[in-house]
Amino acid sequence: MTGAAHRVAAGLLVAGGRVLLGHRHPEREHYPDCWDAVGGHIETGESPEQALVRECHEEIGVAVTDARLALTTRIDDLELHAFVVEAWSGTPTNLAPEEHDDLRWFTLDELAALRLAHPALRDLAAAALA
Repeated sequence: MTGAAHRVAAGLLVAGGRVLLGHRHPEREHYPDCWDAVGGHIETGESPEQALVRECHEEIGVAVTDARLALTTRIDDLELHAFVVEAWSGTPTNLAPEEHDDLRWFTLDELAALRLAHPALRDLAAAALA
């Protein structure tokens, strides 16, 4: 692969045997109309962990207090740092409707029927819920 990757941090919030996903707005340029973990681009000088905390605060209004890096992978020009978030303060609320038009909790069985942004999300959710 050539060129610089777009660095992204994403978090799967886990509670009560379910994971929280956002449905990407159908008009998004990248990965439209599919379910994805909460997250976004890592800014210059920011670590993946810092980006995760910032994005969760900006997009769903929670303060992450416990997250572990579960996966780092490259998909085409995307460098994805995926975290499992097991503790936070605040109630997840969709604060970025231009990015996600829905926010929902899913069991692992329910994920099978969803169109996901990244194939790795299903395996990541399975590992997080195990």
